[in-house]
Amino acid sequence: MSLDKGIVLNILESFKKLKILVVGDIILDRYVFGKVERISPEAPVPIVEVEREEFRLGGSANVAHNLSALGIKTFLVGVVGQDYGRHIIRGLLKEAKIGDLTVEDPKRPTTEKTRIVALSQQLLRIDYESREPIEGNTLEKVLEKLDIPVDGYIVSDYAKGVINRRLMERIREKKSFFSVDPRPQNKSLYFGASLMTPNEKEAKGMINQEEGLRALGWRLKRELSLQSLAITLGPRGIALFDKDFKVFPAKAKQVYDVSGAGDTVVAVLTACILAGWDWDIACELANLCAGIVVGKLGTAVVTPEELLESLE
Repeated sequence: MSLDKGIVLNILESFKKLKILVVGDIILDRYVFGKVERISPEAPVPIVEVEREEFRLGGSANVAHNLSALGIKTFLVGVVGQDYGRHIIRGLLKEAKIGDLTVEDPKRPTTEKTRIVALSQQLLRIDYESREPIEGNTLEKVLEKLDIPVDGYIVSDYAKGVINRRLMERIREKKSFFSVDPRPQNKSLYFGASLMTPNEKEAKGMINQEEGLRALGWRLKRELSLQSLAITLGPRGIALFDKDFKVFPAKAKQVYDVSGAGDTVVAVLTACILAGWDWDIACELANLCAGIVVGKLGTAVVTPEELLESLE
């Protein structure tokens, strides 16, 4: 079934009834935009004259922002430091109408990625982070925050230490729908997920031998006892392994920046399935939304208006 305006309006209406909790690694994305007109006399590097700065929700917070932008009641559980970054994150969460269930850890910084951008190109990225697993009091507080009643969960793993065995056990105990945007090194944690959404490189990173896409997908689904698996293929779309195998072609008109497209896909697929839509509609809509966000610079979300406009 191809999407038309009527179906998309019905989908958006059904999203308003949902409550989804996102748990994972919160990242503060900072963009420093400037112009380059000369090279430094101190070293052979460009001098960036800063024109403006922008902060955005990244990592698991971008997944939550994608849900919230589509009208879904969204909660975010994750860890921030006791630094200025937490204030910016909390301000952005409030602005995006996301339920803030963040936990402060005095021992780690708020994860921040600063990107220096000039002439629409990224010149440099600077990362502030700790990848140590969360433990003790911080872990206990995170586990407590998972106990609010919701329709389903999204685990957004950026391998910064929030997603661990105890947390995944707690989510499985809920016996609710949970989807996972994975990292290959944490493969063993995702057993029994309702849905997993790796990109092709991540999927290959979880299986040690070289296999074709179809064999790779079925093997991964079987090894981890997944109900469904959606492998994102970039410009080729989404490969779905549910009862059957099917590829849904991508919908991007112009690819500007692919960062955050995986966040959009896991958000839209999860919301569609929780709202009772079938996989065909879920994958079509996820492709449509991903096609819109890759046309924007940096981590981005899709609004209902943009979605309806893209169908015209």
